[in-house]
Amino acid sequence: MKNIKIAYDRVCAKGNTKVVAKHRSTFEITQENFLSERGDCIIAVSANKSASSLSKDLKLILKQNSIVVILLKSGDEYDVVVGEGSPSLLLTDSKSIVFRKSQYIDERTVVIKANKAAKDLNRKLIDKLKQCENLEVFIIGILLDKEK
Repeated sequence: MKNIKIAYDRVCAKGNTKVVAKHRSTFEITQENFLSERGDCIIAVSANKSASSLSKDLKLILKQNSIVVILLKSGDEYDVVVGEGSPSLLLTDSKSIVFRKSQYIDERTVVIKANKAAKDLNRKLIDKLKQCENLEVFIIGILLDKEK
């Protein structure tokens, strides 16, 4: 039998008229309150949390070989993304949270090997964000401890 440890956090952010969500390998949520045309991975701004301010329990699970489920919800539209944590995650950035399809890690990275990037997300959800709707992001870390 395996022990299962679960931790989660909720991030609240806001869409922006400049959201394009076309990036092929990442999506990002930032605490900045603006978005430039070059930010094609950013799906929401004015977030209440960053990589460094996620809950301690969640960060402990993210920094292991864990499974991570991300639920993105705006109004009645949603999407689910699945990725992995890693012992190499830094989780030190004080402005942004980045979810990556690749295994690249920097201080903003919260998830690697994600099954979706910005371009893959539910387009009805992205349309809501383009209309400056609110975004709720639930980041759920799941750790399966092998029995000793």
